[in-house]
Formats: sequence, structure tokens, C-alpha cells
Amino acid sequence: MTVQLRVKRLTPSATLPRRAHPGDAGLDLCAAVDLDIPPGATRLVGTGLSLELPPGTEAQVRPRSGLALKHSVTVLNAPGTIDEGYRGEVSVILINHGPAVFTVKRGMRVAQLVVQPTLAVDVTDSAVLSDTSRGQGGFGSTGS
Repeated sequence: MTVQLRVKRLTPSATLPRRAHPGDAGLDLCAAVDLDIPPGATRLVGTGLSLELPPGTEAQVRPRSGLALKHSVTVLNAPGTIDEGYRGEVSVILINHGPAVFTVKRGMRVAQLVVQPTLAVDVTDSAVLSDTSRGQGGFGSTGS
């Protein structure tokens, strides 16, 4: 199934999101700015784009595995969520876990955008929840 993602360029040089290969889940997001990220630092990287997501969807901003592996740079709040009604600039929070300054160049692929359907839920206050085999077991409850 194909749906339309409307994208507005906020700067003429902004790069539209695109798939690297047919069938890829993520669309590459590119930087619209040049900046340096020192070791241990976090920077907000603008894409120069705003989106109109299809009704009933959200977008997730996810890291690129190549940046993580080669430079120890990743999306800090992965996955970042873009709600259907948001119309501001899509930006990516990058953190540099590596030992060297990481240079972001305009047009560089910095993250992936994955569009997913959302469920509308009604929240119900309930005094009792159904039992499961897991019960209240939390972190480490499976033994490792």
C-alpha cells in the first residue's frame, strides 16, 4: 500500500526524504545545515523540511546504523516521534559518543524517517486488570 507524504521545503537547498533501495522501511533524512558535534555533545540538526503526514499515522526519526558503527553518532531520543498534526521543521537530535569531532555537512544523511499507522485508544480507569503469565515481572524478569 502506498500513501502520500506531503513535504514542504523550508529552504530551497533542503533534500526531500528518499529511500536508498526499493522496499526500504526508512526514508533518509538529510541535514540542511553545516555544524560540528564535539565528543560527548548533542546538537539539533535541522532538515529544512516540514511534513503533512497521512491521517492516522505518525513518523519515527531513527538512527542510521552506518553513523553509529563508523562514528558513534546516533539519534539521542530514538525513536523521535512526529505527530500527525505537527507542521514545524523536522529536526534530528544527534549525539556524538565518539572520541573525535563529528562534522555534519548540508545534504548528509543523518537519520531515517519511518511512517507508521497509529491506533486511537480510549483510556479507561480500571481497578482490575486481567492476569497474564508474566504478571508484574519487570526488568530482568526473564532471567537475563
